[in-house]
Amino acid sequence: MKLVTLLSAAALMTTALAAGEYDALGKAVRSAWPSVSTVAVVCDSAANKGAIDAIAGAMPGMKLIVVDVKGQQDMGKALTTLGTRHPDAVVLVAGDKVAGDGTGAAAFLIQRMAAAKVPTVATTEVGVRQGAVLGLGAGTGGKLLANAKVAGVAGVTIPAGASQI
Repeated sequence: MKLVTLLSAAALMTTALAAGEYDALGKAVRSAWPSVSTVAVVCDSAANKGAIDAIAGAMPGMKLIVVDVKGQQDMGKALTTLGTRHPDAVVLVAGDKVAGDGTGAAAFLIQRMAAAKVPTVATTEVGVRQGAVLGLGAGTGGKLLANAKVAGVAGVTIPAGASQI
């Protein structure tokens, strides 16, 4: 019984940390692109329920589209879904085993979304170096990072004061 309590407390603390990280990212997205009303997340939804809830909470008033992927084989279908649902931005879930920052699936997603004029955002420097337009969170050292080259491809502006990579 004590083990369950400790695990539950740890899970709650992890969700709170994730919520704070996505809060900063949500504010940056709203500030940089006020017209964004629909945000998509591509990840293994069962493994990342806490992150999905945190993203939804950090972006109030925005519609959240969750595209569930279980492996790289699902990425083509995910892009088709995103193409029909037309999100204004895509949020990367850093630790996702399929499309998290640094993975080949994330690179594929970032490239395809930029070509479709849909910016991708991340919470890590790895995500921004990989091609996410904006990054803000613990994985960026708390700095707002921007990828100007990809911003140009996606057709979006980067906020003043962002450190460019």
